[in-house]
Amino acid sequence: MRFAPRQLLWAKGMVFGLSLLPLLRLIALGSQDRLTANPIEFITRATGDWTLYFLCLTLAVMPLRRFTGVNDLIRFRRMLGLFTFFYSSLHFLTFIWFDHFFDVAEMMRDVLKRPFIAMGFSAFVLLVPLAMTSNDFMLKKLGRRWTMLHRLIYLIAILAMLHFWWMRAGKNNFAEPLVMGAVVAMLLALRLIWLRRDSLHRP
Repeated sequence: MRFAPRQLLWAKGMVFGLSLLPLLRLIALGSQDRLTANPIEFITRATGDWTLYFLCLTLAVMPLRRFTGVNDLIRFRRMLGLFTFFYSSLHFLTFIWFDHFFDVAEMMRDVLKRPFIAMGFSAFVLLVPLAMTSNDFMLKKLGRRWTMLHRLIYLIAILAMLHFWWMRAGKNNFAEPLVMGAVVAMLLALRLIWLRRDSLHRP
């Protein structure tokens, strides 16, 4: 099953618009001075949560494509991946700006001191080359190396989940990490199963 060109354009526009809603919500809350008593923590948590949500949506594209038979779903993966990077950049910017006022040395000490920050920082650093190569030019230039590079998304998912788990568990919040951990584990397991199956059937 495929979308007609006009349907695909409309669907992409709708996904793009919906993907901006979390940012627009933060802007609206900020303009109304409704970012709770601790706005920095609120923004940090919101941007971090949406980074993980978009990461899961990116990983979910392939399973949904296989289960539904809608091949054009793959056309949304790049956009969702870039929104993952967009919200992770906002998350990182909040950390280095509001928490450390662009003091890189202090930031690095914090990264080394607290494991959950190290996990999140590592995931962000690995996202950078994926975002930079998420275009047709780099796909053609790198060839098979592009596929190998973009498989870093699975390591990124594990690091992001560890970051999320450590941060929430430290505040005795286990419900969200358990749910998100189950979602990420299922998405990664499906991908590993299909990779294994495809390799066995490859001539």
